[in-house]
Amino acid sequence: MIPFLDLKATNQQYETELKEACNRVIDSGWYIMGKEVELFEQEFASFCGSQKAIGVANGLDALILTLRAWKELGKLKDGDEVIVPANTYIASILAITENNLIPILVDPDSGTFNLTVKGILASLTSKTRAILPVHLYGQISPMKDIMALAEKHGLLVLEDCAQSHGAMIDGRKAGTWGDAGAFSFYPGKNLGALGDAGAVTTNDNELYNVINALRNYGSTEKYKNEYKGLNSRLDEIQAAMLRVKLKHLDRETTIRQNFAAKYIAGIFNPLIELPIVVDIEGHVWHLFVVKTKTRKEFSEYLSENGIQSLIHYPIAPHKQGAYSEMNSHSYPISEMLHESVLSIPISSTMKECEVEKIISTINNYKGSVK
Repeated sequence: MIPFLDLKATNQQYETELKEACNRVIDSGWYIMGKEVELFEQEFASFCGSQKAIGVANGLDALILTLRAWKELGKLKDGDEVIVPANTYIASILAITENNLIPILVDPDSGTFNLTVKGILASLTSKTRAILPVHLYGQISPMKDIMALAEKHGLLVLEDCAQSHGAMIDGRKAGTWGDAGAFSFYPGKNLGALGDAGAVTTNDNELYNVINALRNYGSTEKYKNEYKGLNSRLDEIQAAMLRVKLKHLDRETTIRQNFAAKYIAGIFNPLIELPIVVDIEGHVWHLFVVKTKTRKEFSEYLSENGIQSLIHYPIAPHKQGAYSEMNSHSYPISEMLHESVLSIPISSTMKECEVEKIISTINNYKGSVK
């Protein structure tokens, strides 16, 4: 069976370096908010091209804390509306409602899976205060146009970069287009920790200072709490692990891009619709997602032929029990995507022969539309 993602193999590439990093932290005797976190923040900010990076406990907290910081700064208030794609993972929406803000779901482009300016414009109201574009599957949203729209209407922009580490459009990386970028380092991400971890990038010193305090019980000085904060600090050992893996991220991205190029050039089955790529050099291929009207049959066919696939995501956020108040809403493009998308294997540890087998297996698929 060709696994969808072999995390053990991914991390075994750097086994010696990772163990040395872990031992370095253990031997230091400093396990919370130490040198490893400080250095990773500097290195990740440099990698992204932002002035600042703040390590936090996970990607959801990166989103929550940024929105909360804007509330503390008086830039957002309860009841303000935040535009977000309807087909995102639920975390993007949870961050909005956790801050007593109102998520305004917008259908995405059916080919790129990302927000469109047209969709945003159609959803603007007098209560709109922010846009939360999600760079889904490793491709950046049309940020140049989104930022022009945001500037025109005085809106904040928080990029959800959980799936887009190092992704670019017009040579500019994810996390540096908006007022802030939120990253997840969940183990399965392109830059994955060996546990939960996250970060916020920004060029806004005022925002940086507030998030920096909020992640640490709302404190900038021990036992003095300026805000009602959280305990959401990037773990020292995870920071050390991430420093190791960050050094190899560009190489791994190149491998993913090469495999994606093979898929795009080699898959020609009319029953399988390939993703649309806006910037071929900037897409980092966290996932390679195809569409098909016979998803269940196609998934079973792949499994029977020794290929594991996954669905990202089977249930739309507005159809979840957590958001029962939205269950009657209709987002036709999002609903179509949630019913037809399927992710096939792509990773830096795959073999050429596995990619070739996947291509030939897909091209031999004879399923029929029912």
